[in-house]
Amino acid sequence: MFTGIVEEVGQLISRRKKGDGLIYKIKSHIVVDDVKIGDSININGTCQTVTDFDRDSFEVEAIAETLSRTNLGKLQIGDRINLERSLTPSSRLGGHLVSGHIDCVGAISGIVHKEEQIDISVTYPQEYSHYLIKKGSIAMEGISLTVVDCLTGSYSVSLIPHTWKTTNLAYKNVGDKINLEFDLIAKYIEKMINSRNSKGGISLEDLKEKGW
Repeated sequence: MFTGIVEEVGQLISRRKKGDGLIYKIKSHIVVDDVKIGDSININGTCQTVTDFDRDSFEVEAIAETLSRTNLGKLQIGDRINLERSLTPSSRLGGHLVSGHIDCVGAISGIVHKEEQIDISVTYPQEYSHYLIKKGSIAMEGISLTVVDCLTGSYSVSLIPHTWKTTNLAYKNVGDKINLEFDLIAKYIEKMINSRNSKGGISLEDLKEKGW
C-alpha cells in the first residue's frame, strides 16, 4: 500500500526482455537507500517488486499482464519515473490510500501554466467515470491528486509548483499516456451497493433520491 506522495524521480537506465515481460533498471538515490530484495516500490503508480539492486539503482520485472494494463511498456531509456516506497505501520498518510494496481491508462489532453498552479486535463475510458467526483482523489502516475472538475471521460487537476517540479509530470507533454488508479474507497462502495442491490436492498438510485 502507498500514499501517492512521490519520494523521488528516478531514471530508467536499462531495459531488457525476459520472456513476455521486461526487466527495468532504475537509477535512484533515495528509495534505494534501505531497499531489500522483495520490497514493493510504486513505479509510476504501479506496484513492482525489487528483484536486484546496488548502491544507486534497482531492478524490477514487469510481466505481460502489467505491460498490457499500464504505460510501463512504453518507457524508454532516460525516461523519468515517479518512485515511492510502500507504507510502514509508522508512516503518515499524507495523500490517500493507493494500492499500486492500475485501473486504466489515460492521456494528457491539456497543460496550462498559470501564476500559482499548473492545470492538467486528462481523458480516460468512460466506463470509469462513476469513480470520479469533484474534490475526490485520484492517483495519476502514482501521484495523489485532487480532482478539480470531471466530465464523462475527462477530468482536470491543479498542481502547485512543488508537485510539478518534484514529479515526472514536469517531463510530460500533451498526448502522453499516464497510469490511473481510481479511489479505492469508491470501489468498495460500488461493490457494497451492487451486492445489496442484487439482494433487493439499497440501490444507487435510492442513494441519489436521498441526496447522496
